[in-house]
Amino acid sequence: MRIGNDRRQDEFEINVVPLIDVLLTLLMFFVLTSTFIQHSRMQVTLPNASVQDRDMNAPALTIMIDRDGHYWVGSDAVPGEGIDALKQVIARNANGDHDRPVTIRADALSSHQSVVTAMDALGQLGFTRLSIATTPTKPGEAQ
Repeated sequence: MRIGNDRRQDEFEINVVPLIDVLLTLLMFFVLTSTFIQHSRMQVTLPNASVQDRDMNAPALTIMIDRDGHYWVGSDAVPGEGIDALKQVIARNANGDHDRPVTIRADALSSHQSVVTAMDALGQLGFTRLSIATTPTKPGEAQ
């Protein structure tokens, strides 16, 4: 029997399980509530137009045309030349939804023929809701 030397040594321990639970909950909250914006890989200089309110609720299919006449549908580059290659990529990205609005983002220095070719391809596929993206100008600014 040990008398006098029977000290009970308490070991303190920090329980980290609730802390991990809270951190994982916060991580899931931020991942699920954040929005991911896909920026286009190509920079174009848009032409100018007046500022008006537009319906921006529906997600639009975007066709970009650079100054050299190269096409991108969404973030997919159109391989090859001609309207048939453009129509194939548009059809693949549209998933059969021909009522979807389409925005053409053409460089201000691109040829008019490139824009007309994109509009012709969209018309042949049955798209009717077309718009051309522009850069708004300030009132009174010379164009």
